[in-house]
Amino acid sequence: MEEMNFCVPCLFGLEGMAARELRHFGCGNVTAENGRVFFTGGPRDLIKANLWLRTGERVLLKIGGGSAESFDELFQLAKSLPWESYIPRDGKFPVTGYCLNSTLHSVPDCQKILKKAIADRLGSAYHKEWLSESGTEYKIRFSIIRNEAELYLDTSGTALHKRGYRAQGSAAPLRETLAAGLIMLADYRGREPFRDCFCGSGTIPIEAAMIACNRAPGRGRRFAAEDWHFLKATLWNEAREEADDVVFHRAYDLKGGDIDPACVALAKENAKKAGVSELVSFEVIDASRFNGMGATGGTLVVNPPYGERLMDQRQAAELARFFGKSVREAGDWKTVVITSDGDYERNFGSRAAKKRKLYNGMIKCDAYVFDASQAKYKDTIKTTK
Repeated sequence: MEEMNFCVPCLFGLEGMAARELRHFGCGNVTAENGRVFFTGGPRDLIKANLWLRTGERVLLKIGGGSAESFDELFQLAKSLPWESYIPRDGKFPVTGYCLNSTLHSVPDCQKILKKAIADRLGSAYHKEWLSESGTEYKIRFSIIRNEAELYLDTSGTALHKRGYRAQGSAAPLRETLAAGLIMLADYRGREPFRDCFCGSGTIPIEAAMIACNRAPGRGRRFAAEDWHFLKATLWNEAREEADDVVFHRAYDLKGGDIDPACVALAKENAKKAGVSELVSFEVIDASRFNGMGATGGTLVVNPPYGERLMDQRQAAELARFFGKSVREAGDWKTVVITSDGDYERNFGSRAAKKRKLYNGMIKCDAYVFDASQAKYKDTIKTTK
């Protein structure tokens, strides 16, 4: 099969990391824009991206695109594309997508137009007046941005952040792709101790364990394109075998903790489902009294409560002050914190070495990276007897 064009949607702020991952895989023509990364490649690249991407949400195969300022233009564009090269005569092809800053703004109407145009194309190609859609699903996704339409097939199916190990989460779960992005922002590779003392359901330590041992994040799940007729099953099998061959088998100093015993129990269960229970341990801990959990330095990545999630802003600010003080007293910890608190540096008691804008769900946040032993602000905690 000739070279194909792909698009990887991702959370805002993670585009650069997803692009870096794809370049590392050897994908071609990698370019990033807000919320999306594009690349070119063949079937093996499609499979590797699904299996290995830590920060992307899904892998979309681009079928075509063009101007679409009217329903007629959208219809003609969709009908002109070679859908029969991908979708068999009995294939299901549901249509979903979004419109942004475009003349065509009704998503349901666009779905109907696209469905009819693609059905006409397939019916003509297969000489059928009626398509049964009784076979494998080939989900079609579209985007219409500033009157430019792009049409894709979704190769991933379930979003890539759903690794398969977290059947349920804590009260404020962090998406797996965002957790992986925070760990990558910390440049953690498994060499030093790793801690998360606000671990919740364990997402950050579990993702850290998979990064440390070089485990493919998609190893334990299936993808929509595995059932597609134009992609050989042997390619998927080979990719999984190759992924198993590059896993590192050694011990790591990797721990998570939470003040809630129920969260700790859930984190242990999720680590077991992820296949990393032997690499990471969990314990009950009060983060405001963080003591290194058996180490005097390393990497600390946390997603603490920040007012909009589990406690009010006053409580969150007080927790940040005590947490910052305890981190500095615990040794040399490179610390990454994601929060929506614009005063977090002052509350934490240190100025961040760098900061990156991210989104946790619909909440606009910043990821602060504090260098080890950095304390440029004086401690602002008032002690009481």
